[in-house]
Amino acid sequence: MSLNSDFTADLEAQIAQLKADRVYKRLNHLTSPQGAHVSMEGRGEIVVLSSNNYVGLANHPRVVDAGLDALRRYGAGTASVRFICGTFDVHRDLEAALARFVGTPAALSFVSCWNANEALTPTIATEHDVVISDQLNHASIIDSVRLAKAITKCQTAVYRHADLDDLREKLVAARGARRRFIWTDGVFSMEGSIAPLPELLQLAREHDAVVIMDDSHATGVLGATGRGTAEHFGVLGEVDVITSTLGKALGGAAGGFVAGSEALCDMLTQRSRPQLFSNALPPTVAASALAAVQVLEAEPERVARLRENAAWFRAAIREAGFSPLAGETPIVPIIVGETALAIRMSELLLERGVFVTGFGYPVVPQGQARVRCQVSAAHTREDLAFVVDAFVSAGRVAGLLR
Repeated sequence: MSLNSDFTADLEAQIAQLKADRVYKRLNHLTSPQGAHVSMEGRGEIVVLSSNNYVGLANHPRVVDAGLDALRRYGAGTASVRFICGTFDVHRDLEAALARFVGTPAALSFVSCWNANEALTPTIATEHDVVISDQLNHASIIDSVRLAKAITKCQTAVYRHADLDDLREKLVAARGARRRFIWTDGVFSMEGSIAPLPELLQLAREHDAVVIMDDSHATGVLGATGRGTAEHFGVLGEVDVITSTLGKALGGAAGGFVAGSEALCDMLTQRSRPQLFSNALPPTVAASALAAVQVLEAEPERVARLRENAAWFRAAIREAGFSPLAGETPIVPIIVGETALAIRMSELLLERGVFVTGFGYPVVPQGQARVRCQVSAAHTREDLAFVVDAFVSAGRVAGLLR
């Protein structure tokens, strides 16, 4: 049996066009653990400024050892879904730690935050409800809302990014619904901006709405002790539902979770399709993530160091002649305009020993392509100064600087 040749030819033509347009994405292969520096095939040692390893836990000895110990104790995986073949005690321990960390009564783990988001909206929204989503929400939230609309026939709306007046209008228009859900990112990954959470909570109280927040780029990052956007604003424990990831600051392996009331987590266990029809988080990953939470709780200075590094880099890259988007997070996007230029900058930077990714359409709007820098607590000041020098050199070659 042979493959469908027309289908393959069509795909090859599309890929050729991506290459011709200079927007084709190439994979870079690493031969060392994720960290401030990595070893890359064909490049040697380089500085990483495109990783979500915000507080440097991806290769922390305690995190790695916890995963190895769990692999020996529990084996490679669960071999089925949790309610069929049993749930390992490490899942329960992780979920208790996550709930405590983000300030909710309970939490439920998933194999990814995409999976968690995908599970949430179709499980809780009905045809009598309205789900209102921020315009710049992550693709996983957008797909979750679309899936809910297709499955449950709930009503949906989108409000302009962080525009409270527009959100208020949408809430007023939805006053006849049984329930109103407000979906937002905590930190918007392509902008580095933070949701106006206190104001969102106030609007929710005024309109009897439920606030759902994906805190993937804030967990382990924002707040004095890294507990996220709610801690950053002093409203820990006031957000109805939080989703987040274990694949960024919390060890960087994989996994996600939903945190909220015990009733919410129980209903997700009973009804959410990703829980009912897919294997649980591998126990080795659960153990590593649990260790990451424990390390972060014991070493909050990592969060302070991250904040200091981000502030230093943001100021230094601006002084060098670039115009990063304003913000308080370790996500520092530098707008360059066209997708091809963003990719060209990332290639020039890689030639200079810096691994940072250029993003363009459809990830970001047309004409707003950017090089997204992500600072880590693991970076030294020398690392960041090296990156700034590389940006200056690459920027001159690319025509962004004179």
